[in-house]
Parts: sequence; C-alpha cells; structure tokens
Amino acid sequence: MFAIGEGEAKTTEIYHYILGGAMTEIALILLIDESWEERETYRRYLLRDQQHSYKILEAQTGKQALLICQQQLPDVIVIDYLLPDMDGLEFISDLKIELDLTNLPVIVLTDHGNEQIALQAMKSGAAEYLIKKNTTAVGFRLAIQKVLEKTRLIKQLEKSEKLYRNLLESQTDLIVRIDMNGRLTFANAVAAETFGFKPDEFLGHPLFQFVHPDDLADVMANMQALTLPPYRLTTKEQRAFTVNGIRWFQWEVAAIRNQENQVIELQAVGRDVTERKQAEQKIHQQAALIDISPDAIFVRNLNYQILFWSQGAERLYGWTAAEILGKECHEFLYEQISPQIEEAFRTVLEQGEWCGDLQKITKSRQELIVSSRWTLMYSEAGQPESILTVDTDITERKRLEQQFYRTQRLESLGILASGIAHDLNNILSPVLTVSQLLLYKLPNLDDKNRQLLNILADNSKRGGELVKQITSFARGSEGKQVLLQIKHLLQEIEQIICSTFPKSIEVCIDISTPNLFTVLADPNQIHQVLMNLCVNAYDAMPNGGILSISAANFFVDENYARMNLEAKVGPYVAIAVSDTGCGIPENLLERIFEPFFTTKELSKGTGLGLSTVMGIVKNHGGFMQVNSEVEKGSKFCVYLPAIKQCSTQEADDCNLPRGNGELVMIVDDEASIQEVTKTLLAEYNYKTITAINGVEAISLYTKHKNEISLVLMDVQMPSIDGLMATRIIQHINPSVKIIAISGFTSNRKLLEVHGIGVQAFLVKPYTLNQLLQTIPTVLRKPG
Repeated sequence: MFAIGEGEAKTTEIYHYILGGAMTEIALILLIDESWEERETYRRYLLRDQQHSYKILEAQTGKQALLICQQQLPDVIVIDYLLPDMDGLEFISDLKIELDLTNLPVIVLTDHGNEQIALQAMKSGAAEYLIKKNTTAVGFRLAIQKVLEKTRLIKQLEKSEKLYRNLLESQTDLIVRIDMNGRLTFANAVAAETFGFKPDEFLGHPLFQFVHPDDLADVMANMQALTLPPYRLTTKEQRAFTVNGIRWFQWEVAAIRNQENQVIELQAVGRDVTERKQAEQKIHQQAALIDISPDAIFVRNLNYQILFWSQGAERLYGWTAAEILGKECHEFLYEQISPQIEEAFRTVLEQGEWCGDLQKITKSRQELIVSSRWTLMYSEAGQPESILTVDTDITERKRLEQQFYRTQRLESLGILASGIAHDLNNILSPVLTVSQLLLYKLPNLDDKNRQLLNILADNSKRGGELVKQITSFARGSEGKQVLLQIKHLLQEIEQIICSTFPKSIEVCIDISTPNLFTVLADPNQIHQVLMNLCVNAYDAMPNGGILSISAANFFVDENYARMNLEAKVGPYVAIAVSDTGCGIPENLLERIFEPFFTTKELSKGTGLGLSTVMGIVKNHGGFMQVNSEVEKGSKFCVYLPAIKQCSTQEADDCNLPRGNGELVMIVDDEASIQEVTKTLLAEYNYKTITAINGVEAISLYTKHKNEISLVLMDVQMPSIDGLMATRIIQHINPSVKIIAISGFTSNRKLLEVHGIGVQAFLVKPYTLNQLLQTIPTVLRKPG
C-alpha cells in the first residue's frame, strides 16, 4: 500500500500503479488526511478486518483526492474535516459540482465533537460523521461497512426503480398515481401522451380536470370507497378528455397505505376501452332498433330453445324474455305442432329460409295469425346453428279479408238460393196440394193413414216456410216499404216476448232516445229480423238471463265508412239486441251468417235464421255488427238507413261542440284516416298536425309539446306502436291528454295491463259525433 507523497508527479505515478492492479470485488477506500500518522492508523484498522478486504487509496489534500476520484471512483471516502486547502464541506461541494458525483458516500472525521459541523456535513451529503478521539478500530470498520451496505442498497434500489420505470414505460395502459387531493404524483409516458403533456409537466395537475363532468360523481365516490377495505376496485367505464377527444377508460385502482395503515395515495391502471364501448353502443343501437320494431323477432337453436327474444316479441306474445329464454318455443307459441310447422322446419334446414302464415297463441291464449319469416343462421365453422324468426301480426288484415270474402260468399249463396227457390216451390206445391186434397177425397181413411197425410202436409208447409226464408235471404220479400218509426215496432216486440218468453228472461227495452230517426222499411221484415234475434238470444240463455233491446240515432261519417266496407256515409238507426247467455266462440263468429249453418240441435233450427236476418238488413241498405264473448253473452247491432232530413241534420251538426283553435296531433298509420280526421276537425275549429307512426309522433310532440292540447293515438302501428309511443310521450309530459283509438276493444284492457292511463278510448270505426263529443270532454279534464 502506498501513501501519496508531496509532489504532483509522485501522486500521478502512484495512482497509475494502483490502476494497473487487477480488478477485484474488494472495497476501494480513499483516505484523505494531512497527517500520515492518522492515515496509517485508519489503514491498520481496515487491514485487521478479518471478514472484509479493502484496497486503500490515500491523499493529503482535497485537490489530490478530487484528482483521484476523476481517475477511479472509490467505494467510500474518509476525509478529515480540516485539510490544508479546504474543509470537508467544501470537498463535498466540489465533488458534487465539479465532478458531478452526487451519490459518492463520504465519511467526515473531526478532532472535536461539534453538533453544528455534524449537522452541516450531513446536510451537505455526508454519509457519516465520526469524532477521531472516540473512534475505535471496530467503530471505524463498522462505519465503513454501514456506508458500504447503504450504498449497496441504494444501488439496488436505483436498479429496481430503473427496472420498474422501464416496465411502466413499456406498458400500453395508462399508469398514474394521485394523492388524496386528486393531484398527480406519477404518470407513465403513455398517460402523459394521452392527455397531451410531457411526463414532468403532467405531474401536479388535478386529475379531475380530465374527467367528464357526468362521471365526476362516480370518481369521487370511488376515491371515498378506496379508503376502506379491501382498498382496491375496478371502476365501470368512465369518460376522460384526451388529445384525441373524449375517450372511455376502465381503471383498476389500488390504495397505497403508510405504516399507520392510512391511505396516502391511489395508484390506477387505465385501459382505453373506447372501441369496445363504441361496439357495445352500436350493438345496443341495433338492439334498440330491433326492439322498436312491432314485429316479434326471436332466435332459437335447432332444439327449438329460445336464445333471443325481442321487446316486439314480448309485446306481441305477452311473454317476457326472462320467462321464455332457454325454453322450447313450442311450449309457448303453438297449441300443437302442425304438419305445416314440421314442413317449415325441414324447408329452412334444406333451403336456408322459409316464409308463410302461421297460427300462434299469446300468453293470454289469444289466437294470432302471423306472417312468419325463418332464416337459418350458421356458426363460424359454417354449420347450421340457429333459426332467426320474424313474425308480423296480420290478424287484423286477415279479419278484413275474411269480412270481404264473407260478403262475396254470402252474395254468391244469395244468388244460388234465389235460383233454387223457384224449383223448390214447384216441387213442394203439388205435394202440399195433393196431401190436402186426399184428406177431402178420402173422408173414410183410418186415423193412421190420416195422420200420415197430415204429416206430409205439415212437412210441405215447413218446406214452404223454408223456401220463403231462402227467398228472403236472397233478395228479400217484395213487401211494401213504408216510413217506419222503430220505437213503435220495439214496443210491439216487447209485448210479444214478455208474454211468450219465460219469467227467467228479464227483458230491458231502451227507446228513450229523443227524436229517433225514421226509416223506410217493410214492417213485417224488420219484425222478422228482431224476432229472429230475440229468439236466438232466448236460446242462448236456457237458464235465464237478461235480454236487452235498444235503439238510437247513429251517423256514419267518412272515417267510419272507410273502416267498414258495408257502411255508407249518412244517418242510421242503430238497433241493438244483446243477451247474457253462453256467447259464441270466436272461431264460429265468421260462419254464423252462412245459410244452413247452425249450432243448435237438428230439431231446433234450420240454420237460416241469421242468414235471413242478414239478407233482409242488406236489402234495406243496412249492415250488421256482432260482438260476443264466451260465457258472457252476445250483442247484435242492426244499422238501418234513416230518412235524410236536412234541417234536422243541420241542427244536429250545429249542436256538435266546436273547438277553440286547440292543436290536436293525429297519430295513425293510415293516410286516408289521417286526412279525413284532419279535414273534419278543421271544420269544427281545431288545428291539427299528423304523424304516420310512433317515431314521428314522438319527434313532433317533442318539438310542439307546449302547443299540443290533445293527442289522438292509434294503438296498432308499425315501427313504434301506440302503446310504446304513449308511454314515451307521457314520460316527456305526464300531464299530456291522450285519446287512444283501436279496432280491437281488447286493446283497452292491454292499456290497463301495461299501466298506461289515457283519458278516453274510441273503438274503430268511430263516428264524427263520437269524436267531437269526446274531445271537449277530455280537454275539460284536469291535466
């Protein structure tokens, strides 16, 4: 080991000699002291260390030591506080400033214990401070080892921090740390770049300035939650303002706690989920479009199990998704699996698609007719996986078609009946004549043969009556039509049925309508119509009940005429015959007016009663309607044209209430109904706007909600039906006044089931009188 001599050359020579030694793991110690004796003492302390090895460099002055440090960095510097050219504090300062050796550990030695010097030394960056007279060999070595260990730990920490930093900077996720005031204390490069800052500039900014206002409350709640166990959470998607606009992030956040278990910071890892969120929103939008559709859209696998069930399907069939998902559709939608269903399934598997009309049932067991389109769906491997089904409710359309076909069928049957009536009369007339003639020609016949002739005559008469009914059905009797006041005819009917029907039948007659219109009709035929209807009502109530008969004035306007093929614009007298009997099943209602169709026993009916009634009514220019519900009863309405009395009608029109310029929104998917209603309301001083469907209705109401006084809402519509449109408009304005309109009286119950309250309900076809009476009634109701 060599000491540094006086001259500069000697110092350099010795230094180079040391540099020529082999590199070892031995700790390199630089001793700086003016006194050779002091340096020798410290050198002996180190060489006597049995557990550690050292290589020792020596210097007498601060400048010599700085020169050595420039050539080879020692592991530890031991320096006397007082040197010839500088003190220990100045040396530490030059070490940092001139050589930029901030982290080089320095132990300062002094002759006297001076707390002020010790404090200054430690503040200047000294690693340790020793008093010479108190320093033993063991204490000296321990101080060296302590500093070496501290240096080793610092280097490990720096290496670990560098590795941690590299790891953080290599991440594509955002990594930030904030204090409990929300200010950033750390951010990786990705986070800084995302928000438009350099990493150093980013620190200190409040995180809240980047959070979308709508999500700020959630962020504050999350910070509060993280102060409690389990001290970590995964946030829901939240928005933030970035250099690329508003982006969605999902954060994994953990609390950082001190030794007292207090949360001092929060560390968060954020992942940009904007693309996923946009994809989800697109899926939601597509799902919303599916749910807006009035069609029932659902997906089932090849085992018939429901995989998807749209809101349109819920509305049409009544089953919620929770009730039907995973279940077999056959259990819910069909009374039984028909051959048509089996054939459709085979076709869609073979050809990839199928379409046709199917009969299905709802949750309430109501039968529907739907236009059904099936499409085969494939897996990613190209294998058949499921069937997409789109069902459109065509029940009402089919009903109108059946009404039209029934009218044509009845006309054809009428022509056929009138053709055969003449031949029947030709056959029956001689039979009846001969049977009666034989009774007179053969007065001595025994009772048995006389009875046979009477049977022959009676049955010939019955045949004749049957021919009369056929003729009446075909073209009506050729009786004379006169001006007839229905009120008087109903009084006669009341006397007959009260005297002939049993007491178990309660008869209620309502002819209280003032100024009941007059009709031009054959009294006998109208009498026959009413008696046939009353007898049918009596037959429907074998255990007694209530038979009600009423008459009222009724005006068919253009609206009503457009929605009923058999009605014409003008005044009518409406005669209603209703009972509380067994009712008529829905599947038989379409056939009750067919000739020879009857549900009665063979000995109790011919099947010509209602067909005759229909023939007479049609020959008088009228029409009929029937409503029936099993176990509750039936109601037959006969509409006969009234004599037009212009002065009376004008007075009636004048008496109809007029509006005060209120704005009425008409929502109906039928353009003709829209136009007629709009024109009629304009005549009675109402302003109108129209919407073709629920979507347009919602849009118009949103724009004009402060001007619209009333909404006429059709329940059955494409896109968004009246039920959903009403619910949305009521959400926009809970005080809105709405009159619901439908061709189905069952829709009134549907509104109640769905909890949708409206101020009034009109059944199509409605008359202008009904509409104009209802509107002011609704407008007067409190909002």
